[in-house]
Order: sequence, then C-alpha cells, then structure tokens
Amino acid sequence: MLNYGEALKNQRELRNLSQTELAKATGLKQQMISHWEANKGLPNIDFCVRLADYYNIGLDELIGRMREI
Repeated sequence: MLNYGEALKNQRELRNLSQTELAKATGLKQQMISHWEANKGLPNIDFCVRLADYYNIGLDELIGRMREI
C-alpha cells in the first residue's frame, strides 16, 4: 500500500512550502494537512483534486502512484 501522507508531504516540500503556506494558498486548514501528512487520515477526493490542481499535477502523481510505460 502507498504511504499517502509521505507522498503528500513530498509534493509540498518539492515546492518549498510550509503547511501554513499551503493552507493559505489552497483554503485548506493547516491542521488537516498535518493530519494527512502524519497518516492519521486520508483527504477526501475533493481535497485531493484541490491539491492536485494547485500543484498542476494529476491525482496519481499527488499520491505517489506512478506507472512505468
């Protein structure tokens, strides 16, 4: 199984964003981002779409699910 929290944190850190900065930019709560990155819960699909759109990536990339072609 994928480590979703780690994948979400990795995407944020690739862009040199703090949780607070990401929260302000996306309208999400910093506590929610922290909760997800700590693997204490999973974001619903709406929040995943919001993050993927903000990062301009697909959902697979957001959660660290990359396929080799």
